Amino acid sequence: MQISRRADYGVRVILDLAFQGDDGRAPTQEIATRQGIPMPFLAKIVSQLALAGLVNTYRGAGGGVCLAKPSSEITLLHVIEALEGPIYLNRCLIEPEHCPKERDCPVHDIWCQAQTSLTSLLGETNFEQLVEAARAKAHAEH
Repeated sequence: MQISRRADYGVRVILDLAFQGDDGRAPTQEIATRQGIPMPFLAKIVSQLALAGLVNTYRGAGGGVCLAKPSSEITLLHVIEALEGPIYLNRCLIEPEHCPKERDCPVHDIWCQAQTSLTSLLGETNFEQLVEAARAKAHAEH
């Protein structure tokens, strides 16, 4: 299992905006440059994040992108699911009827536990926490 490039870039976009502050706005070109994201790909990601209600976009001079809600209310899980859909480790967790071993599978409970642990961790980690951790780490290094 691997996080897609789209999800990784989406996390970088939200993190970049979180560093701007909850009221901060950034031009997409600046985000693309800072985060090393190709502009055409960034435009698609920002569009999906806007549809999910995570960012607001503004056109024209003084336009750009900003967080649609406080960084403390946006989690890693929100971003990943906005770009990739629900996270599941195995198809049987979402569509148990497709598994012929559903009733007696010795691994099913482990998949469920791992799924719960992963989504809980991602759902409990918000971008305010990530910004604070990054700033603390940078302060400690100086």
